[in-house]
Amino acid sequence: MTITAPVGDRIATLDVVRGVAVMGILIMNIVAFGMPEAAYMNPRAYGGDTGIDLGVYLFNFILFDGKMRGLFSFLFGASALLVIERAQARGASAARVHYARMVWLFLFGVLHLYLIWWGDILNHYALIGLILFFFRNWRPRSLVIAAVVLLTLEAALISSLPLSVAAANAAASKPNATAKELKRRQSQENTFGKPSPKKIAEELRAYRGNYADTVAKRAESGVGAVVGTFFAVGMETLAYMLLGMAMFRTGMLRGEWPVERYRRWVVIGFGIGIPAYAAIGWYMVHAGFTAFSVALGVLALSVPFRPLMIMGWASLIALLARAGGPLIERIGAAGRMAFTNYLMTSILCSTIFYGYGFGLFGYLGRAQLYLVVFGMWALMLLWSKPWLDRYRYGPFEWVWRSLARGAFQPMAR
Repeated sequence: MTITAPVGDRIATLDVVRGVAVMGILIMNIVAFGMPEAAYMNPRAYGGDTGIDLGVYLFNFILFDGKMRGLFSFLFGASALLVIERAQARGASAARVHYARMVWLFLFGVLHLYLIWWGDILNHYALIGLILFFFRNWRPRSLVIAAVVLLTLEAALISSLPLSVAAANAAASKPNATAKELKRRQSQENTFGKPSPKKIAEELRAYRGNYADTVAKRAESGVGAVVGTFFAVGMETLAYMLLGMAMFRTGMLRGEWPVERYRRWVVIGFGIGIPAYAAIGWYMVHAGFTAFSVALGVLALSVPFRPLMIMGWASLIALLARAGGPLIERIGAAGRMAFTNYLMTSILCSTIFYGYGFGLFGYLGRAQLYLVVFGMWALMLLWSKPWLDRYRYGPFEWVWRSLARGAFQPMAR
C-alpha cells in the first residue's frame, strides 16, 4: 500500500513526516518541561548522569537531539512553500497570505511563551518565516547552496561558545581572579555545566509555585529569549527551512523519490551521523560533562552532522509512509494536527509538572520522564484521527487559518 498521493489538498507523506516530528520533538522537550533548564544539555546538571538516566541521555543525544527540531524546520519550509504556491495558483497575493500566517503565528508563539511554556519555538519560526519568503522562487540547487553557507556561518558563530567557556575557566582559575571573573565562570556553569544550588533552588521554587510565579519567571527572560534565539540559531533554522523547500521541490518530502534513493540517504545520514554523535557522546562522558565539553559537543561539534541525520530521518519516515497501515495513518493524522498537538502537549505537560497543576517539576528522574512522553504519544494517536474524520482541521489550525484569512473557515466535513 502506498500513501504518497495527495489526499484532498493534503500530501500524505508530508503529514506522516510531520507527525513523527511533532511526536519526536517531545523526546527532548520533556526534559525542559520537567527539570531545570540546564538539564536539557547536561545530565550532570540535574536528573541523573549514571545508569539508565545516562543511557537515556546518550540515546536521545545520538538519535533525537536537534534532529526532530531540524526535521520540524524542514517541514516548516516545505509547508510555507506549499501555501505560497497554492496562493499563486488561485490568483491570491502570496505575500499577503504568507505574511498574515507569520504574524499570527508570532502572536501565538508569544502567548505560548509567556502564558504556557518558556521553550516556545513558534515565535522563532515566524520571525525566520518573514525572511523565508524571499527564497520562494529559488531552484533546489541554489537553496541547498544557501543552506550550506548558512550552516557554515552558524558553525563559526557557535564555535565561539566553547571558546568563551574555556576563557572564563582560565580567567577564574587565576590566583588573583576578580569577583567578576568568578561570576562569569559560574554563569557558564549555570548554562552548560552544573548550576549552583542557588540557581537550581530558584527554578524549583518558581515552577513549583503558583501560576503567577511561573509567569513571572518566564517574563524575566521573555524578550531576551526571543531575540537571543533569533541571533543564536537563526541561520541554522533558516538553513533547514531552505533545505525543506529544496526537498519539497525535488519531490523528496512529497514521497516521490525512488525507493533506492530514500534508502541511500538513510544509509548516508545514519551511517555518518550516528558514529559521529556516538563519538561526541563518548567524549562528553569521559570529560565528565564539564561545561566546556558540553558546549563543544552539543553545540559546536554536532552542527556538521545534524543535517545528515535529519535527511536520514526524513528518508526513513518517507519509506515507512509508503508501507501504510493503521499506525501510519494515525501518525499522519497527528501530523495534520501538528500545531494543535504541539500546543496541547505544552498545556498538558505544564499542568503535569508545574505547581499550579500536579507539581511534579524536578521530582522525576530523566528516564521516568518518558512515561509522560508515552502517554502524550498515545493521546496524539488516539484523538487526532477521530477528530479529522469529523472536522477539516485541528482546533488551533482552524483558529490560525481563520485569523490569517480574516474570516471563519468551514470546520465540519
